Amino acid sequence: APGRGRPGGSRRGWRRRRRRRPRRGRAGRAAAAWRGGARRREAEAAMPARRGPPARRPRRALSRGARPAPPPPASRPPPPHAALPPQALTFTGKCRLRCLYGAVRLLGFAVASHQPGLPVFSPATHCALSLEALPAERPPAADLRQLRAAAPFFSLPQKKEESSFTPEDAVLASVGIVKCSSERGLLVSESMLVALEELIQACCAEDEGVPVVLVCGPKNTGKSTFNRYLINLLLNRLPSIEYMECDIGQTEFTPPGCVSLSNVTEPILGPPFTHQQMPCKMVYYGQTSCEQDTERYLDVVKYVFSSYKKEVPLVINTMGWVKGEGLLLLIDIIRLLSPSHIVQMDVYDWKAMAPLTPEYVHLSPGLYTKGKQQAKCKQVGASEVENWRSSEGEGDASAPEYKLLYVHPEFPRAGIAGEARVHSSILRDMSILGYLGQLQSPDIGAVLPLHSLVPYQVPFSAVALRVIHSDVAPTNIMYAVNASWVGLCRIPDEIKCESEGPVLLTQTPVCDCLGFGIVRGVEMERKLYHILTPVPPENLRQVNCLLLGNISIPNCILVGQQGVEGEIPYVTSDYNYSILGSGKLKKKKHFKRREYAFECDYA
Repeated sequence: APGRGRPGGSRRGWRRRRRRRPRRGRAGRAAAAWRGGARRREAEAAMPARRGPPARRPRRALSRGARPAPPPPASRPPPPHAALPPQALTFTGKCRLRCLYGAVRLLGFAVASHQPGLPVFSPATHCALSLEALPAERPPAADLRQLRAAAPFFSLPQKKEESSFTPEDAVLASVGIVKCSSERGLLVSESMLVALEELIQACCAEDEGVPVVLVCGPKNTGKSTFNRYLINLLLNRLPSIEYMECDIGQTEFTPPGCVSLSNVTEPILGPPFTHQQMPCKMVYYGQTSCEQDTERYLDVVKYVFSSYKKEVPLVINTMGWVKGEGLLLLIDIIRLLSPSHIVQMDVYDWKAMAPLTPEYVHLSPGLYTKGKQQAKCKQVGASEVENWRSSEGEGDASAPEYKLLYVHPEFPRAGIAGEARVHSSILRDMSILGYLGQLQSPDIGAVLPLHSLVPYQVPFSAVALRVIHSDVAPTNIMYAVNASWVGLCRIPDEIKCESEGPVLLTQTPVCDCLGFGIVRGVEMERKLYHILTPVPPENLRQVNCLLLGNISIPNCILVGQQGVEGEIPYVTSDYNYSILGSGKLKKKKHFKRREYAFECDYA
């Protein structure tokens, strides 16, 4: 009834309100249970800034027909564990890498989810590769739900396990991947990052022309690793990069002893023996060092560089011979190729290699070229360059113009010759084995021995023959050619055979090399060479010259062939190296520098 504190003016109205009150009471009791029960702890974890239960809302604040606010939702499930920036996985082994979600970076190359699988090789003979997670934009909600659904199967916990062996290690080991410490990975110094950033900006700029980058430095300073990292970074923005190999001892895309120009369109994710390919231009020099014939080496470099079209950036790798005549030869190469940028690996020791500033290169004489100011100052040091510039004003306009970038490698044993992880001769043998691997079937199975493969038969009269590194009597030429590594080359001159014997060249030509092969046998009765080679038949029709150099077949090919019975020819272990004259001849490298043949044409 009215006047007794009951809402409404009649019993009927009070009953209507009484029927709605239990719903409001149940909501209040549910909220109270949430504040004081198990949901309270979850809400406090989700909202740490809120302290204590919320203030009780007065009943009069609820208007007719309004509903109380629902309790806060329970805390969301935790995000799945994954590789988040700047997390990285350093590993050794081989695999095919495909990014399922987000993006990762491997040796400078960014791998996105839309890209196909990439072959990755990280052997123990080289620096271990590191897989780094890259930050990405906010993904769609649907992708997040799919990732959370698969999280229990692909979870990588972020906390460090107490045990040295984790379930994740077992998964990686099942596919041939061994996780290792980050110290075994690539150590990128601050100077290397600065140089890479400037080179990328120069290569991607459209108004400054196509840059030519020359990388030089002593042995074992990381020149090849720097080149791979730079090429992979450039492939993130450019479709292709030109690479010129001038280091005939440690080549990147070819067997040793070659000067080549390659067009790189795929990332380099492994050592040289894992990505042997046919370059655009290649000349077989035939030796791992150019000390015996530096003049022919310069002719070969000039011949290969002439095929560069200057349409895409060019990266040039040079030898680690930077002392004595090697430094003079490097100055000649700089004047010949005219790079726009020079990256010098200096290892904080100017005694190993002088700083190749434009003024130093302009003044210093080369092995075959003269310096412009040679008559005034024959011995010009780095400290005297500034004095000369101040006295001469702006200097000669014909001085080379390039940007010099210093890179200080910070990995252990940097710049110490002979302290590499694997001897250079073993790496050369592995490159030859990688090239001969093209003879095998692409199907996974047993490796066939070379004596079970069918060779090509080449008549004596179809090809000319030349031994590069030594003078061999014509009567002994077939003994030298048999069971040897030869370059399959093409010379412009027509082969004319006037006798039944082999065609011998008197001089070593500078010509294109189309591939390599092994002379498995020489059949004197039928006048035939038996050659094993992976070169396709359409290219073999152009071969008319065989060049025999100082590159030998790896010993494992000769002694490790299965199915061979009896004594192996050309192979012996019963040899006494103590006999005078039986060992390898030692070269005298400290000869007086020869006189200059011609003056450099800077134009």
